[in-house]
Order: sequence, then C-alpha cells, then structure tokens
Amino acid sequence: PHEVLLVVDGNTGQNALAQVKAFDAAVGLTGLIVTKLDGTAKGGVLAAIARWGAERDAGKAPVPVYFIGIGEKLQDLETFDAREFAQALLG
Repeated sequence: PHEVLLVVDGNTGQNALAQVKAFDAAVGLTGLIVTKLDGTAKGGVLAAIARWGAERDAGKAPVPVYFIGIGEKLQDLETFDAREFAQALLG
C-alpha cells in the first residue's frame, strides 16, 4: 500500500493513543485521521499523539495527521492544519 492510515475517534482520549501505538507497532502507520472533534472533544489526544511521535523510535518520522472530522458529514472532514488547530484550541 502507498499509505497505512488509521482513523481514530477523538472522544476516546488516551485510548486513541493506545490504538495508534498498537497499530503502528503492527503495521507501521504513515498517517492518521482523527474524527469527532466537534462538541466535547477538544483534540487533546492530538497533543499526546504528537508527543509520542516526537519520542517514537529513532529514525522514524512522526505520524502525520492528514484530516480531522469536526462533524458527522463527509463535508465536515477537513485537512489538518496544526497551526490553525492550536490557535483554535487555545482560543
């Protein structure tokens, strides 16, 4: 495959991080899609995933987040922009 993507639910918190770690160990992830970042999920799991990515095995690049879902429709899937997301998260 050209990409190995994992779709995780942003509402699951630390469980999403555990899923990312397990899937990466099993299949070598190349990217993520994080859904359900509307409502109560503020995306804190993205910070945990970023930290894990920075501490990941030497020589492996961090796993990029390609898209985030901010609603329930296909049109609510957006390209992830880290700077824009951080600004929105911090108000």
